[in-house]
Amino acid sequence: MHIHGLIEDSATLANLCARLANKPYVCVDTEFMRENSYWPELCLIQIADDEEAAAIDPMASGLDLTPLLDLMTKNEDVLKVFHAGGQDIEIVYNLTGKTPHPLFDTQVAAMALGLGEQIGYSNLVDTYLGFTIDKGARFTDWSRRPLDKRQIDYAIADVTHLSKIFPKMLEKLKKTGRGAWLDQEMERLADPENYHNDPDEAWQRVRVSSRKPEVLGRLKALARWRELEAQGKDLPRGRIVKDETLADLAGNPPRKQSDLGKVRGLSAAWAGNDIGGRLMAALEGAEPMSTAEMPPRDDRKPSLGKDGALVADLLKLLLKIRAKEINVAPRLLARSDDLESLAAGVRDGLAILEGWRYEQFGRDALNLVEGQLGFTVKNGKLKMTRTEEPAE
Repeated sequence: MHIHGLIEDSATLANLCARLANKPYVCVDTEFMRENSYWPELCLIQIADDEEAAAIDPMASGLDLTPLLDLMTKNEDVLKVFHAGGQDIEIVYNLTGKTPHPLFDTQVAAMALGLGEQIGYSNLVDTYLGFTIDKGARFTDWSRRPLDKRQIDYAIADVTHLSKIFPKMLEKLKKTGRGAWLDQEMERLADPENYHNDPDEAWQRVRVSSRKPEVLGRLKALARWRELEAQGKDLPRGRIVKDETLADLAGNPPRKQSDLGKVRGLSAAWAGNDIGGRLMAALEGAEPMSTAEMPPRDDRKPSLGKDGALVADLLKLLLKIRAKEINVAPRLLARSDDLESLAAGVRDGLAILEGWRYEQFGRDALNLVEGQLGFTVKNGKLKMTRTEEPAE
């Protein structure tokens, strides 16, 4: 494989992208810093196919990333391969308002191949290539320049290894017939809505015990205010106000700005400065949360009751058994909320009752809930046994 030097000029990048635009797939990775900012600071982009690989410096003066971003978001003929690519995809979305498509995530694919729910990159390399990667540059400050050869070699290795692993995974998926299992997961990962930070929905990230509409209304207003402050200042949300302080302010709102100086977690200066004034304006403009927007009482256990909770536990046991039998990560087969919904009597809109999930697990899960399957122990092993024939 030909390894290019660090790409820092637009012409070289455009030529590389022109070649890659005709390839069936490219492997992509990024290095970024976000500890001290709201928006991730893109510091390096690595890309490879089966013949060439390069690291691209997005911080280089005058570098035009358009050919690369177009390759990511506009070229539907090239598959974009990531490992645990959520944050990489988020960066592309922040730059373009679009996500890479079509895409393939090797961490997700590993679930269909029995390698666990969240296999790390180093373990994936060990499994498929048989060696341990050097982690020496893992904690590099990627924003500092110049980058030395060891840092660049470390970064490029992520995509050169991936370019060897992906074809092996793809071949195994074809042999096992499980490639189609991943289509829905990959489309979900590519959904732009996953990466859109709507300030009006930021309150959903903050845990608060109260369900009073006026408290949740204040929380929504405060979370929106914090999101906009963090975006405008390019600071992490917690640098503006921590979640627990936001929840406390929503539950116990100060009567006037001078009271902010007494709130734990806020600077005393907020009692008289501009940011404190904007916080108070957000509180004063808050309205009780509407009935339509109120969160359900318990997302995880919809009207289960004691018996329903026991049925959900049996479904989770069935999931473990079936996942072990077919050598697949349980989370790819079913999620806990689907199991609990099924136990509560829900039948419509559940992923486990559709497509391949129904064939591999959902049919038996439904039969268990409806009393047509049970558990037995034979020779010390837990088995499923049919108690009656399912209705046609």
